[in-house]
This record gives sequence, structure tokens and C-alpha cells, in this order.
Amino acid sequence: MLKRFFLSEKAMLTAIVINAIIIFFMSFPQWAHVNWLVKIDFFFILFFMVEAIVKIAVYKGDYFKSKWNLFDFTIVLVSLPSILSLFMPIPDLSVVLLLRLLRLLRLIRFLVFIPHLKQLLEGLGRAFKASVFVLLALVGLNFLIAIFTTHLYGTLDPENFGDPLISSYTVFQLFTIEGWNEIPTTVLEKANPPLSYFKAGLTRFYFAMVVMLGGIFGLSIANAVFVDEMMIDNNRDLEEKVDVLQAKIDQLQELIVQQKTK
Repeated sequence: MLKRFFLSEKAMLTAIVINAIIIFFMSFPQWAHVNWLVKIDFFFILFFMVEAIVKIAVYKGDYFKSKWNLFDFTIVLVSLPSILSLFMPIPDLSVVLLLRLLRLLRLIRFLVFIPHLKQLLEGLGRAFKASVFVLLALVGLNFLIAIFTTHLYGTLDPENFGDPLISSYTVFQLFTIEGWNEIPTTVLEKANPPLSYFKAGLTRFYFAMVVMLGGIFGLSIANAVFVDEMMIDNNRDLEEKVDVLQAKIDQLQELIVQQKTK
């Protein structure tokens, strides 16, 4: 009965969700040191340790062949030292704090229960590979625009364009359509003496082009390539179904021809 419980995916999923809720509440400063919450959290450390022991006993050497099991076992091991705080005072050293934070990684086990996880991860891998050249092009575009904008507006607005690194971050903000109106307005307000009507118009046009190039076209293309690669598995499934359907239609046509010739 105990083995069946710890080998049940539904039971483990329920435990992970409850543990996630406990960790969520303990993230609030007013709840971080509530005694009963801390004890429940420590209970889950022991719970997952027992789960690992049961699975090792059942699967034996095959247990460590799974990367998820290795990951889970490692998280359980690095979480165990924090239980000592129940029995003795432990100084809040950075290493101890790190071990406490690593307990949060137990929540990643939730990914095991996502349907078609392997197919999803393969799609993500393809999408990143296909998008890398578009992303590199965006980085290069950001680099060029950052240098150009530094020379144009670095003296007018050093907070946003004081040097290429600062400009690069500001330009990236523009790529994400964040501050697309506030940033050029700030540049114009800081100009002393104020820019002429013509130069002010050119400034707004320049930043509008930056938004168009990087935000609307660049990120849209990257997103389109990424989504297309993620959906390719679905397209392949449809193509296979169409091929099977076409084969059946061909067989029916052959049967009809044979019937007519008889």
C-alpha cells in the first residue's frame, strides 16, 4: 500500500501542489517564520526523501537512469541540512540560505506531469535554434542603434543615452514598445536650448523608426519563427493524416475501377 502510494503520479502531483502552496505563503515576510508552516515544509522534505527511498528500493539501479529522478534526489539531499534547524540553532549563513532557496527547485518536478512534455521540449529546442539568427540580428541592430543614438542624444539625455551600454538598454526598451512615447519626450524636454520644430519632429521620427525596426518588425519576426517551429509537430501530424487519407482514397479508386472492369 505504501509503495503504491509513493509510486502514484497523482499522489506525488498532489504533494507537489500542496508544497508549492506552503512555499508561497512562506514567501511573505509575516508568514516566513510561522512555526506550523515551517514544520509542514520540513515534513515535505522528509516526505520526498521517503519517496526517493521507496523508488530506489522498487526500481533499484534503474532509478538513477532517469534524469528527473537524479534531479529530484539531488534536491532532496541539498534540502536535508536545513532540517537541523529544528534541533539546533544554525547561523543564517549564505550557504544555509542557498540550501533553503534550492528547496524551491522541487517545484520543477511538476513539469514531469505535463502531457507530451518530450514533444514540447523538442519543439522548444527547434524554436531556439531557428530563432538564434534572428535574435543575433536583433542584438546587432541594437548595438548599431545604441552607438548611433549615443552620438545623437548622449549630451541631451545622459540618463538614457550617456554611453553605448546605457543606450543599448534604452533601445531594448524601445524594441519592447516600453516608453516609446516617454523617452523621446524626455529627450525634447531636456534639450537646452529647446530644439526647433523641425529637429523635434526628426527626433520623434527617429525614435518611431527605432520602434518600428526593432519592436514591430524584429521581435515580430522572431516570434513568428519561434511559434512556427513550435507548431511544426502539429503540422507533421496533419500531413501524416492527410497522407493516410489519400492512400485510402487511392485504394477506393482502385476498387471502383476493378468493379467497373468486371
